[in-house]
Amino acid sequence: MQIFGDGKSTPFHLFERNCSIQRRNQKVIEEAPSPELSKECRERLFEVAVNAAKAVQYKNAGTVEFIVDEKEEVYFLEMNTRLQVEHAITEEITGIDLVEWQLLVACESTLPLQHQKDIEQSGHSIEFRIYAEDPIKFFPSPGTLRQCSFEVIPGIRIDYGYATGNKVTPFYDPLIMKVIAHATTRDECIQND
Repeated sequence: MQIFGDGKSTPFHLFERNCSIQRRNQKVIEEAPSPELSKECRERLFEVAVNAAKAVQYKNAGTVEFIVDEKEEVYFLEMNTRLQVEHAITEEITGIDLVEWQLLVACESTLPLQHQKDIEQSGHSIEFRIYAEDPIKFFPSPGTLRQCSFEVIPGIRIDYGYATGNKVTPFYDPLIMKVIAHATTRDECIQND
């Protein structure tokens, strides 16, 4: 559950993300909204996440994480007091620049939207993480990127920090880019990828 608090208004959520597709405890694919939650479970998670933020008078971007089993029993996992790699899918479904909002909070500014009712969700978004990895062993594969290029495609956002000739070192996570699709429905979003 992506939450936000600016210290001036009541903390609120910016909906949920599903980060269930992982490999070796590393997130690989994330999507928003979660295709697996019932409306009732989703509302319960929103309430718990916002209440957690209220309880500590939270002032920042944050993510309250849960594990939800097949019976929709909810288990609190942790709260990350920062933006996470997958924040882009929340930006896509809300149209809100979360990095800008985090900077506004840091500068003691008031957020442009102040109440839960002001936050709207539109469509579906899926993020794929692209790693510099050995494709057989799934281990990081440091080295020089010989070619790093991509085309602009409507409905696709690419966040990256590398270019042709850059070196991927063994000292950091081998994530080189994120490919984020956004569309009206989940099926359309999958087709975009």
